[in-house]
Amino acid sequence: MLMKQKPIIREYRQEDYAEVERLWEETGMGSSFRGDDQQMIEKTLTVGGKLFILEEPKTKQVIGTSWLTHDSRRIYLHHFGILPSFQGKGLSKYLLNSSMEYARSTGMQIKIEVHQTNARAIKLYSKVGFKYLGDYNVYVIRDYTNINDTE
Repeated sequence: MLMKQKPIIREYRQEDYAEVERLWEETGMGSSFRGDDQQMIEKTLTVGGKLFILEEPKTKQVIGTSWLTHDSRRIYLHHFGILPSFQGKGLSKYLLNSSMEYARSTGMQIKIEVHQTNARAIKLYSKVGFKYLGDYNVYVIRDYTNINDTE
């Protein structure tokens, strides 16, 4: 699908959630089972986060997202992705430029986690200046109900 008009980059609105969740599921970036639900989006936005929407101008379809959160020291770029049918068309540069502009305006560092086999994403992020930090393992706890003591 080739776009004749420049895509629209705008901030998230509550009515976008269904399309955003569908995009995240279709691209494998996440869903509500990972805690990426509407309430979490709203919570991060109230403390200064951003969720940029890449919108197809003719249909108004949500075709990409870039979710930026922070801990007052560092910006975390999550859920940066574009629907598969719109990938490979140069659209990521619009979304990434808006994301980097916001991050730069905060004066905070920016961090992203990229799957090591995602060469396309690594190339894109490297172009704007992201540097590989080394062989770090990333661990997460999503559900505290079955946590063991360290004893």
